[in-house]
Amino acid sequence: MKRILLVDDHPMVRERLTEVIHREADLTVCGEAEDRFEALEKMAASQPDLAIVDLTLKRSNGMELIKDIRAQFPAVPILVLSMHDELLYAERVIRAGVRGYITKQEATRKVMQAIRSVLAGDIYLSEKMAAQIAAAAVGAARAKPGLPLDGLSDRELSVFEMIGRGRSTRQIADELKLEMRTIETYRARIKDKLNLKDANELLQYAIRWAQSEGAG
Repeated sequence: MKRILLVDDHPMVRERLTEVIHREADLTVCGEAEDRFEALEKMAASQPDLAIVDLTLKRSNGMELIKDIRAQFPAVPILVLSMHDELLYAERVIRAGVRGYITKQEATRKVMQAIRSVLAGDIYLSEKMAAQIAAAAVGAARAKPGLPLDGLSDRELSVFEMIGRGRSTRQIADELKLEMRTIETYRARIKDKLNLKDANELLQYAIRWAQSEGAG
C-alpha cells in the first residue's frame, strides 16, 4: 500500500483527490495539510511514499515547501498539482527536485497517470512541457517567447505571488523567515526586471497576475 500526503489549501480539492486515490486498491491518503508548516509536521508523522503539493497554500508558498521537503525528506518524491501556468512553473519545480507537474484542469485519468508515473520513479510532464524542456536542454530556442516572469528567480517569483495575494512586506518576511529589508531588496529587483516604475505599479501588476492565475 503506497501512502500519499495531500497538501492543498482547498478542502474540496483534497476531498476529491482522496476519493480518486481511494478507488485504487494499492493507494491510500495518509494525511492532509493546508499550509507549509502543517505539511512538514504531517510529513514527519505519516512518512508518505508521495507528497502531492499545490503551489499556492494558506499562509505559505508551495515553492518554499518543496525546498523544505527536498532538504528534510529527500527520499519522498513530490508531484505538483496546481492551477498555475505550466509554462511558467513546471521547469522551475523540476529543477527544484519535483518529479511531476500536472494542472488541476486535467482529467482524473491523467492525475492517476501522473501519480503512478512518479511512484514508479519516472518524471511526469505534459508532452508539450516535456518537449520544451528537452529543447532547452540541447540549447534549442524556446517554442514560444518567454513569459514576462521567466526572468525572476524562484524566490523573487514567490515574493511576487505573495504581493499579488495581498501580503504586506512584514507578512512576506514572516512567512519566508527573512528580514524585512531582504524582502524590500527582492521587491526592488522584481520592479527592475519587470520594468515597473514604483511600488503601486508592482502591486497592481501582481494583483492582476494573481487574479488571472486563479486561487491556486
